Amino acid sequence: MLESNHWIQQYFSEATDAVLIFKDDQLVISNQLARDLQAELNFDPNYLVQIADNAVQQKFNTTDDCFDCVIRNLMPEISIPITLAKDKPHPLTYFLIYHVINTDERIFSLTLKSRGTIKRMDQLAQQRQLNAYVNRAHEEERKKISADLHDSIAQGIYSAIMGVRRINAEHANPDEISALTHVIETQLEDTLTEVKGMALDIRPSVLDNFGLLAALRALAKRLQANSGVTITVTGNDEPTQLATDVQNVLYRIGQESINNALKHAHANEINLLLVAHSHYITLEIIDDGQGFNVPDQATFNGHSLGLLNMNERVKALNGTFTLHSQPGAGTSVTAKFPMTLTP
Repeated sequence: MLESNHWIQQYFSEATDAVLIFKDDQLVISNQLARDLQAELNFDPNYLVQIADNAVQQKFNTTDDCFDCVIRNLMPEISIPITLAKDKPHPLTYFLIYHVINTDERIFSLTLKSRGTIKRMDQLAQQRQLNAYVNRAHEEERKKISADLHDSIAQGIYSAIMGVRRINAEHANPDEISALTHVIETQLEDTLTEVKGMALDIRPSVLDNFGLLAALRALAKRLQANSGVTITVTGNDEPTQLATDVQNVLYRIGQESINNALKHAHANEINLLLVAHSHYITLEIIDDGQGFNVPDQATFNGHSLGLLNMNERVKALNGTFTLHSQPGAGTSVTAKFPMTLTP
């Protein structure tokens, strides 16, 4: 037990947050960081108590006639933003955590947590969550490609192989051989068409050979032929100073936005506008679909994950991403990048 108490005391003393423990508003004990802050900033610990008490009273002002009842029944812990050293060149921002330890004896702790540290931890946690969802999206895409290869490409090639074997195994007359050859040729042509379609989805050669505007027009033409939905691409001359990474992201945003409009919005018309200005380039995708409530897509699902992935790709290249949509009023997606010189 004595050894455990020593460990607890050591942990309390070396904690990375400033902790002060009070009884009846009087400081009982504080850890090393709290003492260092108090010495450096020359503040009265009772000042923190007053801030906490005021915050509690404001939060539960309907029961001000029974302050201890509030502490006992409603408030095991409360967090209060606070700034220390306001008069110095670099003010210190904290969260003041008021935690009740013993309600009967009114023993409580005040903990100063750096807001900057908490923000960085939240950002790291959010980034880990995002990475997990993006990895899941990539895995789903790999599964789709694998299924397409197995269910379509492999089956088409296997059927052609079986047809070739029949030609070799059977003693067919020339007319039968000609008919069988035609069937095999048709199967191989269909398989080749599917391979080309998969290649276009993964990486269109027109993007490398002719640039972004031509690639978006080719994408729109292909998806319009498949869906019957009118897809229009307009823009000015092809920008020559646009970095390859930016072109890739803009193409993927156009592809994802069109697919979302076809799959989720049931749009009848989709317009893509690519405009290169002197210092920046914008791509806007507008559809007349059923739209959606944007806050409802804050949780991760099949639809919002694609939107989130777009946003993160744009931000990674110092661009901006905006999304506007309302139920029954269509959707507008806009990506904007500074013009950067090709390496």
